[in-house]
Amino acid sequence: MLVTDKRTPVIRFGKFEVDLHAGEVRRSGSKIKLQEQPFQILAMLLERPGQVVSREELQKRLWPADTFVDFDHSLNAAIRRLRDALGDSAENPVFVETVARRGYRFLAPLNGGNESTPSAVLPSGSHSRQSRILISAVILAAGVVIGLTIARSPRQPNASKSPRVAIRRLTANPEDDPVLAGTISPDGKYLAFADKTGSYLREVDSGETHVLKLPSGFVALPVAWYPDGIHLLATRVEGPKAPPSLWQISIMGGLPRKLIDDGRQPAVSRQDSQIAFVRGMDLNEEIWVMDSDGEHPRRIAVGRRSMFGTPAWSPDGRRIACITGVYAPEIFELRTKIDIFDVQAGRQETLLSAEDTQTHTPPQQRSLGTNAGDGSDATEHSFSVGRGFVLDSSVHLGPGLVWTPENQLIYSVSEPRPNQADSNVWSIALDQRGHAAGTAVRITASPDEVANLSATADGKRIAVTKNSINPDVYVVELQGKGTRLGASTRLTLDNRRDFPFSWTPDGKAVLFSSDRDGVYHIFKQQIDQTVPELFVGGPEQAMAPRLTPDNSTMVYVIWPKLGDSPHGRLMRVPLSGGVPQTLLEKAGVGNVQCARLPSTLCLFDARTPTELSFFRFDPFTGKVEELPEAKIQDAPAYAYNWSLSPKGDILATAKAKGVEKDPKITFLFLKTGVKRTVTAEAWARIDSIDFAADGRSLWAPAYVNTGKSALLNIDLEGHTRTMLEDTSMTIGWAIPAPDGKHLALWKARGTSNIWMLER
Repeated sequence: MLVTDKRTPVIRFGKFEVDLHAGEVRRSGSKIKLQEQPFQILAMLLERPGQVVSREELQKRLWPADTFVDFDHSLNAAIRRLRDALGDSAENPVFVETVARRGYRFLAPLNGGNESTPSAVLPSGSHSRQSRILISAVILAAGVVIGLTIARSPRQPNASKSPRVAIRRLTANPEDDPVLAGTISPDGKYLAFADKTGSYLREVDSGETHVLKLPSGFVALPVAWYPDGIHLLATRVEGPKAPPSLWQISIMGGLPRKLIDDGRQPAVSRQDSQIAFVRGMDLNEEIWVMDSDGEHPRRIAVGRRSMFGTPAWSPDGRRIACITGVYAPEIFELRTKIDIFDVQAGRQETLLSAEDTQTHTPPQQRSLGTNAGDGSDATEHSFSVGRGFVLDSSVHLGPGLVWTPENQLIYSVSEPRPNQADSNVWSIALDQRGHAAGTAVRITASPDEVANLSATADGKRIAVTKNSINPDVYVVELQGKGTRLGASTRLTLDNRRDFPFSWTPDGKAVLFSSDRDGVYHIFKQQIDQTVPELFVGGPEQAMAPRLTPDNSTMVYVIWPKLGDSPHGRLMRVPLSGGVPQTLLEKAGVGNVQCARLPSTLCLFDARTPTELSFFRFDPFTGKVEELPEAKIQDAPAYAYNWSLSPKGDILATAKAKGVEKDPKITFLFLKTGVKRTVTAEAWARIDSIDFAADGRSLWAPAYVNTGKSALLNIDLEGHTRTMLEDTSMTIGWAIPAPDGKHLALWKARGTSNIWMLER
């Protein structure tokens, strides 16, 4: 019979156990923590095994009457995540069957039998937590996604009831052709958007689509409208190593006109008199303003180690709202806030920060200039940077903003863990001075991440770009003695962020970090299996698993959480399993790597804004010794990647810094202290490096600014072979198996489409 103890209601099927009160699912004893909505769907299906649970019933349970979502899209996404967690499929279901035009049915027998589960075992109060969730970042543009985050909602007291909105899908691009940019016209009649096939104008009400009239060979992304509804601002990359430039184009045709070089994320004031935009990259960004015809550009804010989201003009055209993020190297994140810039008076105010969201006291004003964006007010906000990690326990504020005529600031906010890959739209009222004048109002509740916002002149129609980008681990066979790649196989089958770091000594399993549980844990997965084994769990962020030289032990890094001590911890745990132990603690701990026997060398790095230091450590005693000959003094130090050769005799370093003519790799020969620098010609940036299994070359993902990623193999003399090129997926890094027969690499492909909210 079924377990009906109300304190611990447990239901079993196959290799799975479901604890309904704890909200946990275990497979063969290992916990698989489902997101809230997929778990509630599973609970409802288990309540009536073998019976059809209608989509309408699921809607009532998951989305209360005062929550407004695109129900079909949201439910389909939740069902997909449930199946991913169970290793199930829609085509050949073992557990969850789709009953066409009706709903879903649970197929497997429960507790080894065919009994039905009485409703008494279901925990009370099992509604979705969406109505209580409050407020995140991710930023990726040409390999970097910008996400700006806020520690909580901003802790608004008693958020107001959501306004009633109509939600309509405007584009339906497939995964292999995502929407690259889009913006709604001031009158709400047109959506200008671009994908890999070209640029288009779509009539919002009829859906009729026209090719945007551009000269042959002119490739540009429409990103903002002029108030006249005829002219558009577009960004264009004029060469594979050129930064984006801003252009004015007309929907009626004619020649485009360049406004300025090195410009992106523009916003036109309602008075059609000024354009605000962002310049620079790599956390050294600036906000500029120019006349609407491109004349008289002037800088109004300089960021130190900072990034800016897309500006939003106030109704009177005197102020700009912008999300500011300042990099904190000790926690590998950006601390963020929403700033209001008075363009005429040269003053800056913080609209939302840790202090004023808790105490509601007005933030202090300060002058603009070289100190603007230096992070002095940004105490608790954060967002991820670098290789796509989201390490903070808070949720994230997205880069897009809309400032409506009635002084509503509209922004996007991600959900708390374990739904951190999803974000939604919120609004807050401002007074005439640009100060918060009310409580936050939630507008949407749907899956995927909000990447951009644009609005009509009256603010009634808002175009929302939703992305879903999740790196996965792929296994590739090396052929021809490592000179060519075989077919790749996707190893991780979930829709979360998975990053490979190492292999087991026999080359048959990959060690990787994943946020599928909400925080990053370490997993081990055999390359011929579909489900991983949890290796290191717990409440902390466990990253960068590596093997010691004798292959007996795994070392890894616990990176600090926002608000904690900036000291990271280097941990060790036997590869055969056991209790993790702390080896050492140090501020700014980043990467860790070990050589292979007969070498016993293990290294880790520690970073400040201007210095990257390397330390030798004993993986069993924790004894530490600095390597002064390897120290790098450069800003920003966090931009460096490095790899230790298998023999422990060479340290390779590379700096990922925006767009370069020829990215450089430096080899430091540790025994002699000799350095050798080589270049990767024809490429614009190298984001990561890892030594090949034989130590004679490096695996180096690279890209050009026109959207092409590649995996290079670069030997110690700088000779480069292009092993893989991809225009549809981002290539992160490649980890070789110790026998040199396979690579584990992460690649990311995402969906991107535009929806419209009509208030």
